[in-house]
Formats: sequence, C-alpha cells, structure tokens
Amino acid sequence: MERRKLKSAVEAIIFACGTPVEAERIAQALGMREGDIVAVCEELRQEYAQAERGIRIVHLGKSYQMCTEECFADPIRTVMDLRRNTPLSAAAAEVLAVIAYNQPVTKSFIEQVRGVDCSGVISGLIARQLIEEKGRLELPGKPLIYGTTEHFLRCFNISSLDELPPLPNDEEEKPSAETDTPADVSSAEQDGDV
Repeated sequence: MERRKLKSAVEAIIFACGTPVEAERIAQALGMREGDIVAVCEELRQEYAQAERGIRIVHLGKSYQMCTEECFADPIRTVMDLRRNTPLSAAAAEVLAVIAYNQPVTKSFIEQVRGVDCSGVISGLIARQLIEEKGRLELPGKPLIYGTTEHFLRCFNISSLDELPPLPNDEEEKPSAETDTPADVSSAEQDGDV
C-alpha cells in the first residue's frame, strides 16, 4: 500500500474507533506488520503536534487514540454541556498511587500500606475507570488483584507506567513525630471519601 494511503487508513481507523486501538489490531486489519503501523502512528502523532491542531493522537501503552487538546477543554465542555469532573480526594489519590506503583496489588496490600479500610475508595476508582480487576491471586480465598487502566494513562497524559515520576527515597519521606498535626488526623478520618 502506498505510504500516503496507508497513513490515511491508519488515521481513519484511529478516528473511527473512538477508544484506544492497539497497533496490532490495525496491522491485522491492513495486512501489515505491527512495527510498520507503529512507525506510521508515530509519524501521524508528530504531524498533528507540529500542525498545532485541536486534536492529537496519543500513545497509550500499545494503543493509539485521537483526543482533543487540553487547552480546548472548557469550550468543548460548554458546547457538550458537560459538567466538570470532581477531583480525586486525597484518599483516592493515595490508593491510586499505591496501585500504580505496586500493581498488581490486592485490597489487603493497599490497606496494609495505608492503615485504613479502602473498600469505598477502590469502588470509586473502579467507577471512574482508573483501576480495574486484573484477576485473582492463587492464595487461599483467591483475593482480587487490581491494576491501572488505559483511562488512567489518558488522564495522567502518559503513554506507559514507566513515565511515572520516581518515588522519593525512604529517608526523605519519613515524617518526624513533630510534623504530625491534628489536620493529618482529621484527613485520615475522612478516608472513605472519593
């Protein structure tokens, strides 16, 4: 297939899917090698970025998706009459961080790290499609394990978990007894909020 026609076909597929589509699926549909499709997708990404269009192609793990530029979120919301999503609570952000950096993890692992029940927070993160069940551990009771989703990557504008910022050293993050304040205690009591 001619290069220009191939690029147009890949662009059409990514646009029509609406959701992230794996390069492997595009390659199968077009009878091409996956590596060639990845190269075309990357070329399209660069073209969209250089043209400063209102839409762009994002790379999410092994998938690609078209989305709008962040700077146009407000007018898009207005036209589509969408309400702004409420931000994550501190508890939800903590649970999400534990999962993102340690996945796949069980609920008991998360609760061990945080020291409080996380059932409500986990349910809220699943409802927001930021985490999902990834299977079960082969242990007594077969506990569920959780991991992040492609929607998580989109929300944080990263293409893979490798782009997460590094964790601080243990020595730097250990709070002293003097820094614990009543505010820390009251926020811990509200951990059921998402």
